[in-house]
Amino acid sequence: MEIELRNPIIKGALEPREATFENNLRPHRFEDFPGQHKVKEKLAVFVEAAKKRSEPLDHILLSGPPGLGKTTLAHIIAETMGVECKTTSGPALDRKGEIAAILTGLKPGSVLFIDEIHRLNRTIEEYLYSAMEDFYIDIVTGEGLGARSMKFQLAPFTLIGATTRAGLVNAPLRDRFGIVERLQFYSKADLTEILIRSAMILKIEIECEGATEIARRCRGTPRIANRLLKRVRDFAEVRGRGVIDSKTAHAALDMLEVDELGLDDMDRRLLSLIHNKFSGGPVGIETLSAALSEETDTIEEVYEPFLIQEGLMQKTPRGRIITDTAREHLEKMPLV
Repeated sequence: MEIELRNPIIKGALEPREATFENNLRPHRFEDFPGQHKVKEKLAVFVEAAKKRSEPLDHILLSGPPGLGKTTLAHIIAETMGVECKTTSGPALDRKGEIAAILTGLKPGSVLFIDEIHRLNRTIEEYLYSAMEDFYIDIVTGEGLGARSMKFQLAPFTLIGATTRAGLVNAPLRDRFGIVERLQFYSKADLTEILIRSAMILKIEIECEGATEIARRCRGTPRIANRLLKRVRDFAEVRGRGVIDSKTAHAALDMLEVDELGLDDMDRRLLSLIHNKFSGGPVGIETLSAALSEETDTIEEVYEPFLIQEGLMQKTPRGRIITDTAREHLEKMPLV
């Protein structure tokens, strides 16, 4: 099921039309990748060790909210290893023939990147087990009584899986990954660095204070930071002097209804609903979904992680509750 959000700025998913834009901004080396310092350091060591041994890298599982750089890291790993990277996604693989065609086409040492790996069909997932462990798959030829199963040896490869819901990755699949890392939301300093780098690539004039203002409001997520950068650039060109300074960024983000904590209209509606209609909670996710006319997956994957990270919401066995910090913020910025 695809996640669709009303707000094109805050959404986690990457639209096809954004692919070229994001690829242009994507770093190609570990040293050019801002943030995620501990994860990046470990991956760089593992990659270098595998290169020295002339072996494929262990399979890697990367988890974390959308837009934090899981796809970018997969491409950096492949480029550093000097191998090709084939990309697909869990929902796109629904027949054994599709995954078999991909696996048999891999060259020695290649990287196979599967996004949203928690959404793999169970049959496809089980088909991957022998490929990941022993680099072979069973191919069935013929039908009925004449059907025969043959082992097809694969070239050694590295599977990199990405997921926003690590808890939904089945244990037998998760246990076959030798490297498991979780990406965290970015610091404002790292996001400021990302924005300045993106502005240089896109030839956008930006002052450090302007980049810092955007960094404060982009939910700790580089993908959202770059989306906001484009929209603030539009504002600067039409209503400003073409330069993104602190004042311009502040005015543009206010127009976009992204507040000082990085919350958008849906975030505020979610918090306000719990506060006003359910006395601060606890309230179940299904109830919130019905009240907001929003998919539960969208709430859990896109909105909740940041609200919890910022101490605005808590998940309890009985449901969601808002914190005193959220109440204070809602009082300062009432829902329009």
